Amino acid sequence: MGAQGKKILLMVEELYNDREFWYPYYRLLEEGCRVEVVSSRAGAIHGGAAGIKAKSDLAADQVRAAAYDALIIPGGYAPDHMRRHPAMVKLVADMVRGEKVVAAICHAGWMLVSAGVLKGRKVTGFFAIKDDLVNAGADYVDREVVVDGNIITSRTPDDLPAFLKAIIAALA
Repeated sequence: MGAQGKKILLMVEELYNDREFWYPYYRLLEEGCRVEVVSSRAGAIHGGAAGIKAKSDLAADQVRAAAYDALIIPGGYAPDHMRRHPAMVKLVADMVRGEKVVAAICHAGWMLVSAGVLKGRKVTGFFAIKDDLVNAGADYVDREVVVDGNIITSRTPDDLPAFLKAIIAALA
């Protein structure tokens, strides 16, 4: 069956990385997934770093982690805005603890830090947040994609092909 029919949450907030949001969005639709966009407010319109707008379908406090198969967190500076909202942080923690696929790219590792789910986990991320990841108890490695159980991480937009391959394999 692969990833077809899987329910995916894709997080967004202001200043998200456009490629790290839209590439997974359309790639997962191609796989036959149902992708819903979640932010701090339902119906909110957020601007990407390159100026492309994205509208949320749901507010994080409306979402039950058990109803979804995966959560994708794009980078840019959006994760810094995301972690200011307790419901968004709680959603990440609930997804990880519920053993759902949680995929974070670039600066999105900040959400994993804030959710308190990195102790003893092997991850990667944008080099500028390496210290944050390590200080949260993670084992940082510099690779295009790292899979540790249900957590999938990548470093930059250049890693998107490997990132999505890992996500799709985890969903299959």
